Amino acid sequence: MAVAVRNDDAHDEAAPGRKDDGVERRCFLTGEVQPRQGLVRFVVDPSGTVVPDVAGTLPGRGLWLTASRDIVERACRKGQFARAQRGPAAVPEDLADRVERLLARRCIELIGLARRAGQLTAGFDQVAETLRAGRAGLLIEAADAAAGGAGKLRALGTGLPVVAILTADELGQALGRDRAVHLAVAPGRLAARLIEEAARLAGFRTAAAELNTSGAPEATTKH
Repeated sequence: MAVAVRNDDAHDEAAPGRKDDGVERRCFLTGEVQPRQGLVRFVVDPSGTVVPDVAGTLPGRGLWLTASRDIVERACRKGQFARAQRGPAAVPEDLADRVERLLARRCIELIGLARRAGQLTAGFDQVAETLRAGRAGLLIEAADAAAGGAGKLRALGTGLPVVAILTADELGQALGRDRAVHLAVAPGRLAARLIEEAARLAGFRTAAAELNTSGAPEATTKH
């Protein structure tokens, strides 16, 4: 069965509330085709400035790039946004940093949504109990968590996806407290969305960060 692929063309018109059509997109810098969950969408606003659209809801012609700091910075350096836009496109100097902040905020908001939906467990002992009971679909730990505690929970959740890309301060924001270190999310759509968004964020984090979304040995992403 053929797979539909959409480029950065006039057909890619987003609108608030639009549902994901599931179609793959092509990175305009590398030419690689992949599911849109692995890319970041950009649009050129009415003033002619390139704006990241991490939620994929802004109106306009979409310009898609692989979710990677290196890819975005290369596109900026080489003037590829204007070429893809086929017209003027002013690129902010901190565009990659803006994408990182937006993706981090998106992850934090999803964790907060899981908390409000009753799908989040916080705290070492509580997470350990949830793991033992088999009620977790995703283990989240702070990127700056102590290795001892994190290792014990991973051992209890063998085979579970593990996200370790946000700091304890960032995780705390999702819970309305100063810091949070160990979290677990129930199986389901929110856990799946968090895995996707954390994977995109991992491509932009400048410090060493871990992301293990398959139960395989942890991969360390460095920029």
